[in-house]
Amino acid sequence: MATASVAFKSREDHRKRLELEEARKAGLAPAEVDEDGKEINPHIPQYMSSAPWYLNAEGPSLKHQRNWKKLDIIPKNWYDRGAKVFQAEKFRKGACTNCGAMTHDAKSCMERPRSIGAKWTNKAIAADEKIETFDFDYESKRDRWNGYDTAAYAQVIEMYEARDAARRKYVKDQQLKMLEDKNSKLNKKSGGCDDEDFEDSLKLDEAKVDESKQMEFAKVEKRVRTTGGGSTGTVRNLRIREDTAKYLLNLDVNSAYYDPKTRSMREDPLPDMDPNEKFYAGAFYQGDNQNRLTGQALEFQKLNVYAWEAFDKGHDVHTQAAPSQAEILLKNFRINKEKLKGQTKESIEAKYGNAAAGEELPKELLLGQSEREVEYDRAGRILKGQEVIIPRSKYDEDSYINNHTSVWGSWWKGHQWGYKCCRQTLKLSVCTGAAGIKAAEAAADLMRDNIARKEATEDTRAPVEEKRLATWGTDVPDDLVLDEKKVAEALKKEDARRREEKDERKRKYNVKWNDETTAEEMEAYRLKRVHHDDPMKDFLS
Repeated sequence: MATASVAFKSREDHRKRLELEEARKAGLAPAEVDEDGKEINPHIPQYMSSAPWYLNAEGPSLKHQRNWKKLDIIPKNWYDRGAKVFQAEKFRKGACTNCGAMTHDAKSCMERPRSIGAKWTNKAIAADEKIETFDFDYESKRDRWNGYDTAAYAQVIEMYEARDAARRKYVKDQQLKMLEDKNSKLNKKSGGCDDEDFEDSLKLDEAKVDESKQMEFAKVEKRVRTTGGGSTGTVRNLRIREDTAKYLLNLDVNSAYYDPKTRSMREDPLPDMDPNEKFYAGAFYQGDNQNRLTGQALEFQKLNVYAWEAFDKGHDVHTQAAPSQAEILLKNFRINKEKLKGQTKESIEAKYGNAAAGEELPKELLLGQSEREVEYDRAGRILKGQEVIIPRSKYDEDSYINNHTSVWGSWWKGHQWGYKCCRQTLKLSVCTGAAGIKAAEAAADLMRDNIARKEATEDTRAPVEEKRLATWGTDVPDDLVLDEKKVAEALKKEDARRREEKDERKRKYNVKWNDETTAEEMEAYRLKRVHHDDPMKDFLS
């Protein structure tokens, strides 16, 4: 839609504007400039560069294509949670009937419902909350750390440090108490000792306790919660603080994604690097997904797959409800599977044998040749050695019938199989040998000569007028000639009769039957008769 500011232009002005646009596109004329002093690309289509009429654009501009509602300044502050702005002493009209605050109603009140609300008691009026409104963009609304106060985490650190200090003090007191009891027992057995010696030994033991505790706390430990009774324990943290962080292995923006909140990187940050170089560089890390394919994770995955398949087949197996049962069933399943494989293998070997487990095959079978020497005489009889035995199959071979010297199917001619020895196409025929082949060739030559002679001496016959013969019935003589005019009339009568059968309203009342049927009427009936086996019967009119 064109802009409203464009006034009427003559044909000459329109032509000049088109020439100017072509010059701008060719780079011969400078491009247009918007209100901010930026050049407008002349190749932008007109439906994009022209502003709508309701914007009242006075000059060339692309402001209507930009996000003009975007906030220039993103607010850095956050909601002041728990802040109060005013503390009233009396109930005000329109306030919450439960607590007396003006910032919400009784339905949205977060205080405990009172037996008698502040509207009637006019006591313990709650303060008004501080209500703020911020305009955030798309990224600010979805920022998981937006509004996070780092000072709040300092309180958490202080709480854990105080708890650790109390635990260390308690352990130290318990060990000192055990040392005092031990020294007192020794004193009783040895008959007593001086107070100075006892204090010196106590200080020495206390120094040993402090040194041992410092060595224990120097270890990198992680506090975990066990399943029994909510008690806590300590395990060695597998992450060494001197190692390179995951997000520093590859600083490319398009590399593997690193989640800072969970400190996880699923993909390999250096997929194209040589594994040996990775290992020597101290960065042998292939992503968190690599751990899912190693150790007991793969076994646990196989256990889950077995439980799913067994449950689909009707077995009550669940890895979370009864993990020990699932482990035992999987173990029994693998044992039975191996037994079944062994039984199948044994049955196959018992039926077909095992060539791999037997003795070595002879060289004549492996290499296809042998060094056996056989000596023959001039007549072909064996003088020395043993004749090579040709292996035979279980089927009948080299059996010829009816004095033939070749098998059936050794000769092919004219789409017929036959014998090569006598070229006969009858399977049960007696072999005639070469004489039969010569006789067959002479008969074929004689047949070709007779056909050529007949074609040469054949006289041309005079054209005979074709007559239409009857084609219905079996008792009709072959020389019955039909009249074409009577056949056409009979066809019309047959059409009229069929129309009467379809529509009973066209049937006449006084019907005279004629039992005498002519040959033409029978021919018309045969032509109009519908064959139910005909695939084209539905297309007939």
